[in-house]
Amino acid sequence: MGAGETVLVIDDEPTVRMLIVEVLREAGYVALEAEDGPSGLKLLQSDARVDLLITDVGLPGGMNGRQVADAARLSRPALKVLFVTGFAENAAVGNGQLDAGTAVITKPFVMTELANKIVEMIEGRSIGA
Repeated sequence: MGAGETVLVIDDEPTVRMLIVEVLREAGYVALEAEDGPSGLKLLQSDARVDLLITDVGLPGGMNGRQVADAARLSRPALKVLFVTGFAENAAVGNGQLDAGTAVITKPFVMTELANKIVEMIEGRSIGA
């Protein structure tokens, strides 16, 4: 699967972040972590390689996941973004009006579903296709 691509995970819930990072590392990806929008954006504005951003929509620190993604795309216009959201937060990502290179996965999700979505986004192909 992964060939050393780097994925940034932004989630304020340590358990969720840890699980996502574990899935990434098992699949061969490099994982970076941030617990809130501003610290995640700082990584995105650095020279660090980031092939995919996985961010919770509801984040503390004054920036939600959508705002982080929008700000990051100013300097990384081709950045792929996977929003992780609770059902109630779904409206915050645009009610299905997503930009190209953007997807949503709703909590709670099965880890294999997450892993398949990550591969699909990074490699640009559907699993099982």
